[in-house]
Amino acid sequence: MDPISFTGGCQCGAIRFSTTELLDNAHICHCRMCQKAVGNYFAALVSTPKDQLTWTRGTPARFKSSGDVERGFCADCGTPLFFDPVHAQDIGLCIGALDRPQDVKPISPDSTESRMPWFAEIIHVPDSGTSEELDGK
Repeated sequence: MDPISFTGGCQCGAIRFSTTELLDNAHICHCRMCQKAVGNYFAALVSTPKDQLTWTRGTPARFKSSGDVERGFCADCGTPLFFDPVHAQDIGLCIGALDRPQDVKPISPDSTESRMPWFAEIIHVPDSGTSEELDGK
């Protein structure tokens, strides 16, 4: 029986990856470094052992964001792809870069001291669809 694989990539398709294992550490990081790295209020990350991760198309660009951490992204479209503590055995994949992000539910928030003060209120904001959903109506 073939192992289960988790796949993902960037928005433009230049970078693709696959891994056979996701660790049970999916989380939302609110630290300022993650906010800047993904250009958003938080980064949603899940780790995989580096020896299980395969880049199946292209090679991600890297940015050394601190002494021992590199952030990976697509040099063509800018999609954030990973958080890599270079001396660790695991690498944190951006959950939004997975093909099925809905399969990876975060189990903890990290660096909550930098969380937006109104974050808990966001579930009360009215829902709306995307332009693709609205075009068909």
